[in-house]
Amino acid sequence: STMEYTYSLQKLAAYQPRKSKKSKETFDTGLALLERGGFAGKGEEGWDAIEKLALAAIDQENIQVADRCLKLLLDKFPGSSRVDVLEGIRMEATESPELVIEYYDQLLEADSSNPAIWRRKASVLRRAGKVERAVEELSAMLDTFYTEPDGWLELADIYASCQQYTYALQSLSHALLLSPQNPSYFLQYAETAYLAEDVPLALKTFLHVVDMTDDDDGDLAPSDSIPTGITLRAWFGVKLCTRKLITEPRSASNSASKTAPPNTSNLSLLDDLSTERLRTAYLNVRNESPPTSETDFIAAVATLVQ
Repeated sequence: STMEYTYSLQKLAAYQPRKSKKSKETFDTGLALLERGGFAGKGEEGWDAIEKLALAAIDQENIQVADRCLKLLLDKFPGSSRVDVLEGIRMEATESPELVIEYYDQLLEADSSNPAIWRRKASVLRRAGKVERAVEELSAMLDTFYTEPDGWLELADIYASCQQYTYALQSLSHALLLSPQNPSYFLQYAETAYLAEDVPLALKTFLHVVDMTDDDDGDLAPSDSIPTGITLRAWFGVKLCTRKLITEPRSASNSASKTAPPNTSNLSLLDDLSTERLRTAYLNVRNESPPTSETDFIAAVATLVQ
C-alpha cells in the first residue's frame, strides 16, 4: 500500500548503520532463510524481509550478503525508488562521499519527488563535514516537501550540532505544527530551548510534555505513578529549569521568546514537585534514595535519563 511504501521510504531516509544485537539477530535469521530459499513465494512480506536483511548486512559490514539482497530486489523491482535509495545506502558503506553524492544527484535529476534521496544526500554531506551544503539540501527539500516532519527534525539537529539553537528552534516549530500530538518533538523543542538559554520557554514546554505523557486515564494518581521514558526526561528538564531560575534569577528575564516565568511561589512548588517525581523514579530503578544535595541529586538523576 502507498502508506506502507511511504513509511518504508521514511525509514530508509533515516537509516544509520548500527551494530546492535537486534540487527545481528535479523542478519542471522535472514541469512539462514536466504540460504535455503525461504523468501520465495512469500510475496510482499518476503521482499520486505530481504530489504531488512540487506540493511542488517550493511550494519554488520557484510557487503557480500547486502549485494545478494540488492540483486534480488533490483531484478524484481527495476526502477523502484525504494530500491534506488537502498542502493545508495549500500554505496555509502564503501564508496567515497563524492561518488555517493553524484549517484544521489543523478537520481534527483531524473526524479526530484523522493524526499528520502534528499535526506540521504544531506546525511552524506553532513558526515563529510560539509554542513552548510547539508543545510542547503535539506532546506531545498523542505521548500518542496514542507510536510516532512523528519526533515525539519534533521535540519534542527544539524543547527543544534553547530550551537545555532535559534535556527534549531525555528526548524522544530515546523515539526510541532505538523505533529502537534507528538510528545518527543516537544521534548526536543524544550531541550533545545534550554540550550538556547530561553529557560522560561524550556520550562513551559517541559511541563507541556509532562501533561501530554502523564497517564491521566490510569488507575493511579499521578503522584503515585513512576515516571519513565519521555515523562522522566521532561521532569528532569523541569528540575534543571527551576534550579536555574532559582539560583540565577537573571535567566528569568532572558527569554528571547518573551515567555513569562512562573512567580516565586509557583516556581518553588514546581521545584519541589520535580524533585519528588525524580526521587520516586530513582528509588524505583536504583533501590536507594538519591543524594540530597542539589548538585549531587541532579548528577545522580542524570544517570537515569541518559
